[in-house]
Amino acid sequence: MRDTWPRLACSEFPPIERGRITTLQLNLGYRCNLSCIHCHVNAGPRRTETMDRDTMQLALEVGARLGVGILDLTGGSPEMNVDFRWLVETAKARGLHVMDRLNPTIMQEPGYAWVGEFLAAHEVEAIASLPCYSQANVEEQRGEGTFDSSITALQRLNALGYAMPDSKLILNLVYNPNGAFLPPAQGQLEREYRHLLGENFGIRFNHLYALANMPIQRFGSWLLSKGKFDDYMATLRNAHQDANLDAVMCRSTLSVGHDGKVYDCDFNQMLKLPLAGRTQDTHLRDLLAQDLPREIGVAGHCFGCTAGQGSSCGGALH
Repeated sequence: MRDTWPRLACSEFPPIERGRITTLQLNLGYRCNLSCIHCHVNAGPRRTETMDRDTMQLALEVGARLGVGILDLTGGSPEMNVDFRWLVETAKARGLHVMDRLNPTIMQEPGYAWVGEFLAAHEVEAIASLPCYSQANVEEQRGEGTFDSSITALQRLNALGYAMPDSKLILNLVYNPNGAFLPPAQGQLEREYRHLLGENFGIRFNHLYALANMPIQRFGSWLLSKGKFDDYMATLRNAHQDANLDAVMCRSTLSVGHDGKVYDCDFNQMLKLPLAGRTQDTHLRDLLAQDLPREIGVAGHCFGCTAGQGSSCGGALH
């Protein structure tokens, strides 16, 4: 894995400050049944890092202190954490809205047939990754058979009531480019997804999130190996829009690693950048007595969030 940090550290990205934290995003571990090219976490079947229940409990305490209303669960495949179900049940009992960043192929893996029914029973918002509506593009990123597996899983979620009229069960899809370019306009792409997935497979969903690929971890290493890193960074910088700065997710979301360390965003977490203004790592337990710094740590990869239509865990910013 090639290190992209030396090319990202010196940056002219504008300074930004934190607003009110509404969302706590927990990375439950790097274990995943897939190893996708665009993955900024470098997740895969051989990763063993995982969040334990004590850290989850501490995260809920910090969330209560900060007054957050949303718990955003990510990974890897969050469901592969042995305490995933305990965390969801506990969070829902406390009145939190829970989102699961779902790799839908996990529902087809042995031992995970429970995922769809569990999410539906607890009214968990499913944010399912489907990098494209094209089988060839999906399998280029994720491997042979992953498209059909994803389609079957999405059909199962629909059968459970997800994205159906008058249903409380929300199913959003996520698109990632399969190369060194920005995603197309989210609105038009959503219409194409809705038409093709509906016509060909009878699939319904609520919204599509178009995410830009971040030049870090596995995707960043791929860019370096192909000699495309500098060109991609130029694309991001040249497409930067100041208007996106007010809506970037780091202003309202706090990222927590599997070991309980706290970061300004999921991407800073992967680069192991401490909270801005602090030279040492901050742990969840520190936030039971300390306030968060207002300043947010930035570097070259941040242009991935402000380029073009903008990009966040909730899709385009405008």
